[in-house]
Amino acid sequence: MVRVLPSGRLAYGMQLPVQAQSGVFAEGWEAAAGPEDLVAVARVADRYGFAYVACCEHVAIPRRLAGAMGTVWYDPVATLAHLAAVTERVRLLSHVAVVGLRHPLLSAKQFATLDRLSGGRLIIGVGAGHVQEEFEALGVDFARRGALLDETVDALKAALGPEEFVAFAGERFAFSELGQAPRPVQTPRPPVWVGGSSPAAVRRAAERGDGWLPQGDRRPQLREKIGMLKGLREIAEVAEPAEIGAIAEPLYVGEPGWDIGRRALSGTPERIAASLREYREMGVDQIQVRFRCRGREELTDQMAAFGAEVGPLLEE
Repeated sequence: MVRVLPSGRLAYGMQLPVQAQSGVFAEGWEAAAGPEDLVAVARVADRYGFAYVACCEHVAIPRRLAGAMGTVWYDPVATLAHLAAVTERVRLLSHVAVVGLRHPLLSAKQFATLDRLSGGRLIIGVGAGHVQEEFEALGVDFARRGALLDETVDALKAALGPEEFVAFAGERFAFSELGQAPRPVQTPRPPVWVGGSSPAAVRRAAERGDGWLPQGDRRPQLREKIGMLKGLREIAEVAEPAEIGAIAEPLYVGEPGWDIGRRALSGTPERIAASLREYREMGVDQIQVRFRCRGREELTDQMAAFGAEVGPLLEE
């Protein structure tokens, strides 16, 4: 197992704006935003102690879902490679890459190159996917996507390990005596965090993941699933604990003066930090934060306030 987060404290990261514009979570200003906004946000994350910035993946959205999901989904490897060049410290997370859509050697080549270009800052977040038409268009069996992801994760771990020439033999993929370079900077390999909150996803994270990325479970459900994850990990005889994540409620540091929604958490840094520390008490290692905002400047101001005023209080 591979661990990358600082021990003994609650880390925080964020899903980038602009790169994924689902109607479920995108703010109105993002529709007219572009690469320069992504760069500005990533640089602020780098400056204010964010553990990672994340980019999600969809290849193509069917018309039936476009109204809710939108069609703007930046490619995670291309986007994170671009941001690697303008940041120095913040880690780069694919949250999540639907790695079952392509051969693991193709993904390994992309991920190893990204890890090399970023100086060893990659975290590979993977998920099974949920849009059937994407799989059908690419000739991948949607009904078998769970088993496919299991084997793909195993193959990726082998391909991204310390050996230049690797061997893997599974039901769907088999390769040997094939060398890939450049190798990742991280040894023995970049970490793999498994996304999803279904029983199958929790089982996959327990058995195969260096970390777990739940899909926005409320706090009581999250506590229950963390217990399930730890139990399954013990049964699988995986000694190293997983790095457990959570998606926090939408945040606003200070008093917003506008309607930020019923579930959003706002107020003083002390109030916000006290609420977020509850995640640490239930076994969470990192929280993914999202700020309500009406433009890039308000977002970066919120990020700066969080990093400077809330972040230090999470260590208490």
